[in-house]
Amino acid sequence: MRALELLAPAKNLECGIAAIDHGADAVYIGASRFGARAAVGNSVDDIRQLCDYAHPFGVKVYVTVNTILYDDELEAMRQLLQELQQAGVDAILVQDMALLQIQNEELRIKRIPLHASTQTDNRTPEKVRWLRDLGFSRVVLARELSVEEITAIHREVPDVELEVFVHGALCVSYSGICYASQHCFGRSANRGECAQFCRMKFSLVDAEGREVERDRYLLSLKDMNQSDHLEELIEAGATSFKIEGRLKDVQYVKNVTAAYSQRLNQIIRQHPDQYCRSSKGVCRYTFTPDLNRTFNRGYTTYFLHGRQPDIASFDTPKAIGAFVGTVKEIRHDSFNVAGTASFVNGDGLCFFNQERQLEGFRANRVVGNRIYPYRMPQGLRPGVSLYRNSDQEFDRLLSRPSAERKIPIRLSLRAVADGFELNGIHFSAEHQTAQKPQRENIIRQLTKLGDTIYTCDEVDIPDDFNYFIPNSVLSDMRRTLIEQMRNEKCVMRNDDIQTSTDSADRSNRIPHSSFDYLYNISNRLSQQFYGAKELTAYELKGGSGPIMQCRHCIRYALGYCVKHGGKRPTWTEPLSLILGDGRRFRLEFDCQHCQMNIYGSEKVKNSNVKK
Repeated sequence: MRALELLAPAKNLECGIAAIDHGADAVYIGASRFGARAAVGNSVDDIRQLCDYAHPFGVKVYVTVNTILYDDELEAMRQLLQELQQAGVDAILVQDMALLQIQNEELRIKRIPLHASTQTDNRTPEKVRWLRDLGFSRVVLARELSVEEITAIHREVPDVELEVFVHGALCVSYSGICYASQHCFGRSANRGECAQFCRMKFSLVDAEGREVERDRYLLSLKDMNQSDHLEELIEAGATSFKIEGRLKDVQYVKNVTAAYSQRLNQIIRQHPDQYCRSSKGVCRYTFTPDLNRTFNRGYTTYFLHGRQPDIASFDTPKAIGAFVGTVKEIRHDSFNVAGTASFVNGDGLCFFNQERQLEGFRANRVVGNRIYPYRMPQGLRPGVSLYRNSDQEFDRLLSRPSAERKIPIRLSLRAVADGFELNGIHFSAEHQTAQKPQRENIIRQLTKLGDTIYTCDEVDIPDDFNYFIPNSVLSDMRRTLIEQMRNEKCVMRNDDIQTSTDSADRSNRIPHSSFDYLYNISNRLSQQFYGAKELTAYELKGGSGPIMQCRHCIRYALGYCVKHGGKRPTWTEPLSLILGDGRRFRLEFDCQHCQMNIYGSEKVKNSNVKK
């Protein structure tokens, strides 16, 4: 039986608890420092509380410490690892190989299972095998991989868990080797401070200065949605299915977690002898999950089935939401909508105007399908497609308690020589013959589980059981059983995996002639790990290579990839992206590897651009 894990994000303790209540098998959360989302750190005490809430359900808690470290941060990392171990976390996500050195050097730090973050750029069987040999129990694969590539990795390295992203925002560069934010703004993505360079507006020009595209979001991707393809990923060998969103609010976490939990449950019902969930509990919802009614930039399956033409969102980097109809009749203060969607006061709506710019507005008043905005948008025209990116009714549903998770249990009561046994727990008591039937009262008392995490619909009592047990004794039996069950499930489970980093032959796993900035070596322990002669991180020394390596290809997206049957380009290469401030970024199309590389900026004058 193969256990499947739905891994949900937690911006904070509230989001973590919501993820568990709505069906997550595991939660990942950032500590106060060293996480790839620096803006959403959490105290160790909050992480401890999350572990205490999660473990009775068999839910695991993973902590992201997946940034590169500097020498003056190594001692703080040692202390953090010790505190996380004491808090009961189940694994940590790692980018910097210094953490391997720290776990080896510090005997006082109990080895916590290690997961190789997607920040370690995991896209080949060779890399995954190397990480496994270092002692990583799980590898988080690059978002760009196809089903076939994941299958190949699992086939060649079957004894390591594979974690794949299934939903949420997409980075345009392979994770861990994006230096654009550092290059342009001094904010390192490898330090959790990405400035969202890929969500900015660019013009595309050729080598002669001719403008191919003007002021478009050429690096901004749609959001990933693999909800209809989970079974393919399971068959490919994936174990954990990760929802992106450690910057998202609690409503997002509730809706997306519930939607994917239901999809996994459906697959398990179809294959009950093959799959099961990795945690316990049944969720009941007060709403119907709907991925179209939560934050999204439009959806894509990315490279799941190979290269696709519609993975980018060139016209906006913002959430557009669900399509709700087309504009029909426009009056001076209102308009009506052709479609089946219903609206409420306060809904946020948007559309693309004739300049392909996204215009948004709020519905001040709704009468049937007629909408009265607070101020009529200037670019609205009959026939325009309308989208809802703020759904007031859905938000109201999710702002209230919206799920309850309970673990079904079966109770078994037996009489023994000197008392009774409830689910194998012995209770000394005098046998008293009942003067009238007691079965219904016994069942009622034992199943008063109240606000515990358990629910019981079945109590097994022998037909010849004819004893009187006082309600006070039944209550004590019930409380003792529940306490024991909670204690058993709260036992830390990171004893089960022993990581080993002592025996790995690192030098023969990843061939190299020298260590460049792509290795992200930023401290002395990482330097020792690789056997490098000096620190090489881009954040410390810069680099002469690309600042982004992307599977997304602008030439393909515009229909000019000859390799894939596109039109023959009319421009002169190399092409360049130009930011609004005039900085130019040269594009390199590596067709042999089907990859687009982006190189660092140089200043250009606006007069050089031919329109």
